[in-house]
Amino acid sequence: MASYELSSTLARFLDKHLCFPLLEFLQDKGVYNEEDIMRAKIALLQNTNMVDFAMDIHKELYQTDEVPATMMERRTEVVNRLRSLQKAVDPIIGCLSNSNVIRNFRHDRAFNLQFLKEEFDIGPEQIEALYQFAKFQFDCGNYSMASELLQAYKPLCTTSERNMSVQWGKLAADTLTQNYEAATEALLRLRESLDNQSFATPLMQLQQRTWLMHWSLHVFWNTENGKNALIDLFLQPAYMSAITINAQHLLRYLAAAVVVNRKRRNVLRELIKVIQQESYEYSDPITQFLECLFVHYDFDGAQQKLIECESVIEHDYFLTAIKSEFLESARLFIFETYCRIHQCINIDMLSERLNMDKEAAEKWIANLILSARLNAKIDSKAGTVVMGMQSSSMQESLAEKAKQLSVRTFTLANAVVGAPATKA
Repeated sequence: MASYELSSTLARFLDKHLCFPLLEFLQDKGVYNEEDIMRAKIALLQNTNMVDFAMDIHKELYQTDEVPATMMERRTEVVNRLRSLQKAVDPIIGCLSNSNVIRNFRHDRAFNLQFLKEEFDIGPEQIEALYQFAKFQFDCGNYSMASELLQAYKPLCTTSERNMSVQWGKLAADTLTQNYEAATEALLRLRESLDNQSFATPLMQLQQRTWLMHWSLHVFWNTENGKNALIDLFLQPAYMSAITINAQHLLRYLAAAVVVNRKRRNVLRELIKVIQQESYEYSDPITQFLECLFVHYDFDGAQQKLIECESVIEHDYFLTAIKSEFLESARLFIFETYCRIHQCINIDMLSERLNMDKEAAEKWIANLILSARLNAKIDSKAGTVVMGMQSSSMQESLAEKAKQLSVRTFTLANAVVGAPATKA
């Protein structure tokens, strides 16, 4: 499944620090040669301040206690830079550690700067040093400290560009400390800033939205309601445009989120339309599974793709934890779709399509009929499942029609508000 492994593709849109967990995962899984992974780690660390870590990997890789002179020179640079920054930021860090100072801060950044200058003689140089120190600590791998420093710097930031940089840094730092609650908040604030920023060109906005979706994978696949949030974000028109232009491979994660989230079946039609449209640019067993099942009604093809999906998911850093959930939901998709077009189903044949043995398939179907209250019964002697007529309730029909009317009304209202006035 190495041909479907996306780490090198994802890395183009991730901060180098966010790439490191992917390399660790690939090393554990043995997808690639371990020496190649270790060389990739050293290359990744080359432009960071994590010099000691890079030295340790170099020693392990080459089985030596010696390291290149360039690494030693780089370490000296990092230590000297740390001492210089530490000296520059000590006054402002001491000041911001005082709760009375923070209590006097306002949402007005100009007031905050004037307050620090008048009361503590802290000027632009010290404030800039605080930002540089936060960035330095992040590059050292001290993500928790970087997050705290960026939070302290935020009320003092005066430019839109620097504010965006702080938000990206805060998101990365909170993600890497696995503080997913804070990372979710940072992600929502950053998305709002991206969507409302006026200084960026359309091309820059497109690029940044692409980055945001990639960074969000670290957050969404590690939070309780993350799959819902991923679907909502990725299906927004502006973000779907970014996917179809810049990052068709993100359809894998959108497809996986929809498959395992049974409450979001309503977006399936829209998703399959995009998958078909982009299949010439990108496809993998997960997107192909949905195409086989819902476009071609090719149950044999869907069964084969489901087998391939298992390996793809197992070797995907973001999806590996949902392998069992995905397979269960995918089998349910196959069963429900097959039931729509067949009234009497042979259990032997169905067990093959579900990639299960007959006994396990029969138990699975029985549990499904009970839990989903399907109008069906199992004839054990004949080895078949007999389906009754499936009809939606009056309440479901009315609710669906009301939803459609609500959407159309909202669209028409917006069109009327946005329409130019005409003379009588």
